Amino acid sequence: MKIKQALQIVAFWVLYMVTYAISLLPMGFLYTIASFISFLVYHGVGYRKSVVYQNVARAFPEKRYGEVQAIVKKFYASFLAYFAEIIKNVSVPVAVLDKKLKFENLELIDQYINSGRSVIVCLGHCGNWEMLNFMSHKISHQIYAVYRPLRSVVIDRLMIKLRSRFGMRLLADNTVARLLLSTTASPAVYLLLADQSPRTKDKKYRFTFLNQPTYFFSGMEKLARKGHNSVIYLHITQLSKGNYKIACVPVCFHAELTAEGEITRKYIGLLTENIKEEPYGWLWTHKRWKR
Repeated sequence: MKIKQALQIVAFWVLYMVTYAISLLPMGFLYTIASFISFLVYHGVGYRKSVVYQNVARAFPEKRYGEVQAIVKKFYASFLAYFAEIIKNVSVPVAVLDKKLKFENLELIDQYINSGRSVIVCLGHCGNWEMLNFMSHKISHQIYAVYRPLRSVVIDRLMIKLRSRFGMRLLADNTVARLLLSTTASPAVYLLLADQSPRTKDKKYRFTFLNQPTYFFSGMEKLARKGHNSVIYLHITQLSKGNYKIACVPVCFHAELTAEGEITRKYIGLLTENIKEEPYGWLWTHKRWKR
């Protein structure tokens, strides 16, 4: 076991150093590589191409084939560009990121935290959501990013290392309830990607999303109501290549006073607006409606 752990540690540091070395390359060069890979993925490998086309066509039934095809092609190009940006962020100076990421209404988080409430910040897989690790540099409160641990110990450790560069702490999804509902924990910010397909289907959390019956996680809302938290939605839009605007949109201040399903319904509405504003920016490769 000790030998296995030692090998994992060595593999992690080798992988991290390689990633760091690649991140030192010019951004233009990384984008060029991303464009080439995007061409191969779309025209050659065709990674989940049928899934993407099906998802987009069903989400926007009013669009003609040419419009759907344009969204799909731009999705693949943008998705690979996001990877280039994530790698670059391993070493990019803070001052550069400060110019590329424009945060709006962050004072709303201060207002909620200062009132003694933790804040659940919900968002979707829109734009380059991985850039949000920089959010820890923009506010003085502790931010936890809730995530599902990866099977590979080495890759999981690498992702934690990359995402925590600016002080964000990673919190496994099976431990978030214990901390969020703790009576001794200080108010903090909890980032939740809540648009994935839930493992457990709750009929009370079945809504119409992008013209299709869709199940959503009930945990986000239930934790907010039980923990007497405030809820904010992060609206992510791409201003230009590599430049993003992240706006804090209020969902509710007193979650415990909302009716069951109200928070999730508001979240779905805001997420839908976000996707319709930039249809190519959502994670269409996800088999969201596989069940």
